[in-house]
Amino acid sequence: MLAACGGGGGGEDGPIASDAPATREEAARFLTQATFGPTQADIERVMRIGYERWIDEQLARAPSSHRALWEAADRALKASDPNASAGQEGVLNAFWRHAVHGADQLRLRHAYALSQIFVISMVDGTVGDNPRAVAAWLDMLNEQGVGTYRQLLESVSRHPMMGVYLSHLRNQKANPATGRVPDENYAREVMQLFSIGIVELNPDGTPRTVGGALVETYTPADISGLAKVFTGWSWDCVDTSNGCFYSGTVNGQSDPDRSFKPMKGYAQFHSTEAKTFLGTTIAAQTTADPQASLTAALDAIANHPNVGPFFGRQLIQRLVTSNPSPQYVHDVARVFADNGKGVRGDLKAVLKAVLLHPEARTMSDTSGKVREPVLRLSAYLRAFPHTSDTGRWRVGNTDNPGSALGQSPMRAPSVFNFFRPGYVPPGTYAAAAGLVVPEMQIAHETTAAGYVNFMRDNLSSGVGVYNGTIDGVTYNRRDLRPDFTAELALADRPAALVDHVVAKLTYGTVSQALKDTIVEAVASIAIPAPTSNGSNASAIDTAKLNRVRAAILLVLASPEFLVQR
Repeated sequence: MLAACGGGGGGEDGPIASDAPATREEAARFLTQATFGPTQADIERVMRIGYERWIDEQLARAPSSHRALWEAADRALKASDPNASAGQEGVLNAFWRHAVHGADQLRLRHAYALSQIFVISMVDGTVGDNPRAVAAWLDMLNEQGVGTYRQLLESVSRHPMMGVYLSHLRNQKANPATGRVPDENYAREVMQLFSIGIVELNPDGTPRTVGGALVETYTPADISGLAKVFTGWSWDCVDTSNGCFYSGTVNGQSDPDRSFKPMKGYAQFHSTEAKTFLGTTIAAQTTADPQASLTAALDAIANHPNVGPFFGRQLIQRLVTSNPSPQYVHDVARVFADNGKGVRGDLKAVLKAVLLHPEARTMSDTSGKVREPVLRLSAYLRAFPHTSDTGRWRVGNTDNPGSALGQSPMRAPSVFNFFRPGYVPPGTYAAAAGLVVPEMQIAHETTAAGYVNFMRDNLSSGVGVYNGTIDGVTYNRRDLRPDFTAELALADRPAALVDHVVAKLTYGTVSQALKDTIVEAVASIAIPAPTSNGSNASAIDTAKLNRVRAAILLVLASPEFLVQR
């Protein structure tokens, strides 16, 4: 432990870094924020090289590809049935495969956070019918999420699945003769949700007031002006003919990758009118130029003073704490404004500022966040080794609130995500204290019972889709299989077993009183004394396994696990 504090050390990485955590619990807490769940190997790595170098190391890793996994699964299915498809399940399975085993954990975790800010959803019929493109969307977030905010905003705005979801794909200029006006959906949401929010903010994220009144960031006129920018955008195609604009096809042929290649501008459908919004005016164009309009508009949005505190606060909420202090938001927004090298919106620098801020590295009465259901399952799967019978990580759809998680990645009910960043659960101590708890917007009696039942089932039967016979192999069991070897070795010592499980799941936040209660429950499961001829070996093994399952389930159901401190 002295070495972990900075003294001595050595080995392949040289002396232990000066910013290395002092305890394994501190390392695990950091990894709970920066990954889909701490593992022993990652804890040891952080303790050796320190927080900052670990972040740099992670951000330098090649991004995992969800599309590659989806395509591999699709090819395998088509080999036995040409009409089969990996479908939405292929997207979910790719997500879980990378969440559990991806080497670029920080990039993946960051991309998942971004997917809840820049939302598309497979609940939408058209988006759901393009699962390969949704997998590519996740890859785009993973790749662009470590570039600049401005680059990310353009990639989001031009992605066909966002164009489909918020209806600016095939959006057309006004036609006074027919009364047609540009679709305003994306113009509104890109401001409200993806960049500046609805009220002007101080640099620390607190609302700016004039004469005691909030100041709106935009008006209906701003939406109408900006909507003209998003006219004339449609499928990537071989030319800019009307046929390409409307259907993405020429002579019945289309680019098989059109659903995720950036949309292209079609001048004949783009508004040439002056476009005024957010104090910016794009002059009327003699010749329609969709790209010039888009560049000017996104530059104006990305440079708006609200973006740093608005975006930064949401990233803090998704990774670290639901209620960051104004100072925390201010410090992150300052890095967004300038990374120290004159670059605005450097997302690597912003992510580092979020995770390394003193407020992120310490606990207080208001620190932390409720662990959303997806992150509960990912923490469990990473804490206890699992393998996939099929190799496809068939976790599948977990939407059902009564029998599953009540949440599936990339299946938010609307563009507002699963929960709003400012949600206050009514009638709670949090509300009385003036705190927001976004994740509680999807928490209720059904989800509380459903989660415990779901995890109990996972512990007893494995995780995911039930496999019968696949590719000639008979499984007749759930796809993800746990390995509890380390826990079974401690089953005859309840206190040691509970300490072990607590360390894996809660980084030392469980009180001794709760541990004592869990130990008592685990010890109440009697392990038979072995018979002289070993005839009850199976009963002994079953009792030990039940002890392990009980210990894990009781920790998974505890407030200390459900709240990420």
